[in-house]
Amino acid sequence: MDNLFYAMVFIIFLTGFWIMLRQSNLIKKIIGMNIMESAIFLFLVAIGYVKEGSAPIAIDANPGLAYVNPLPSALILTGIVVSVSVTAFALGLTVRLYQHYGTMDVDEITRMRSEEL
Repeated sequence: MDNLFYAMVFIIFLTGFWIMLRQSNLIKKIIGMNIMESAIFLFLVAIGYVKEGSAPIAIDANPGLAYVNPLPSALILTGIVVSVSVTAFALGLTVRLYQHYGTMDVDEITRMRSEEL
């Protein structure tokens, strides 16, 4: 039962990875990438969890008290900012590709690009 979080993260990550590999639509690939990023965030939450731990505020210095690690939370906040930025950039590129080629299918865009050269 202790490894349930890790198993769920693994399943969610593989789902996103499978979507990125199997789909040829760029929007679906971006969704798969976001699913993978969410799995990483859940992994960091699972790493930072301490059973019966308290917030890491040392007002009453109690050496026997277990504290939750604040570093994964900081990494998650940074990761969310980067994730949103990468998603916005990828969606912007997708819009430009659609305006230029008239499709969001990677195979069609590759075929059209090879014909242009």
